[in-house]
Amino acid sequence: MKIVVFEAEGREAAVFSRIRLPNEVKLVTDPLRNDNASLHANAEVISTFIYSKLGRDELVQLPRLKMIATRSTGYDHIDVAYCRERSITICNVPTYGENTVAEHVFALLLAISHRLPEAIQRARTGPFSPDGLQGFDLAGKTLGVIGTGSIGRHVIHIAKGFAMDVVAFDVKPDVQMAATLGFRYLAFDRLLEIADVISLHVPATKESKNILSTRAFGLMKMGVVIINTARGSLVDSRALIQALRSERVAAAGLDVLPDEPLIREEAELICSSYLNQHDLKSLVADHVLLHMPNVIVTPHSAFNTQEAVQRIVETTVENIEAFLEGQLQNVVGRTLPQPQAASVLA
Repeated sequence: MKIVVFEAEGREAAVFSRIRLPNEVKLVTDPLRNDNASLHANAEVISTFIYSKLGRDELVQLPRLKMIATRSTGYDHIDVAYCRERSITICNVPTYGENTVAEHVFALLLAISHRLPEAIQRARTGPFSPDGLQGFDLAGKTLGVIGTGSIGRHVIHIAKGFAMDVVAFDVKPDVQMAATLGFRYLAFDRLLEIADVISLHVPATKESKNILSTRAFGLMKMGVVIINTARGSLVDSRALIQALRSERVAAAGLDVLPDEPLIREEAELICSSYLNQHDLKSLVADHVLLHMPNVIVTPHSAFNTQEAVQRIVETTVENIEAFLEGQLQNVVGRTLPQPQAASVLA
């Protein structure tokens, strides 16, 4: 099989070499575009990231194409309808950082609860004393998790290890999961009223925009801690700043800010094409939240571990290997099974 990997990064080469024989694998640093698609007309399998354009005009130039393995969760850069017409199988990477992001939630929370940034600075510059650095225990505190998908579920699991009481809100409650993990679902307003810590784990949608608003902060108990590793648009930043200044919110740990450019998924942030197009520093440099002493901000790095980044390419290669063996996995877009797939190794 002739396999072409577009938007290839150096770190991916070793994993893709796994399928090199008896196949022909070509790594291309550029995205697939209309002006270069014809150069790869013999490709039978392609792997792209989200900066490649896989519309009808591009795909028609790949007459032998049987499979697209996108190295992303999203696949809105692919003309699914046209792929269906041609029985081109599309596979994605459904998840890659659920536990990774959940761990970052507690990195932020522990940094706040043990006042780590101040303590580290104190140890370096003096005086070498814990005076004025008193924090708080997580054990016995109530954690409110908004959104109990894969990341939220991992957050709850970790919270139980810290002996926290967990309550949650989700538009589609999973009662069985609640019983298994030992947490309670509550109405949104009730969660806001009783939680000591609130952690956000919902996608950016029209409905979720500014779910933490002036009204929401007004319902919270004094001294609540806010953690947001999801999307900046979930929090009204002006309302959060006011809540921090009034001490309604004691502290916030933020891996995302509303002034970031719109991104579709975290993996974009480690892609060379993305970094060439966006200057994140200039977009957020003057954000008030960055300079507040009771706010910890990380640069949208919750997902960025060796293991999570590796899972993206590993899953992609596994998708291709399964296809070559006549078995499909992580298929999206309701593509039709490939009748040729059972014999592509021949």
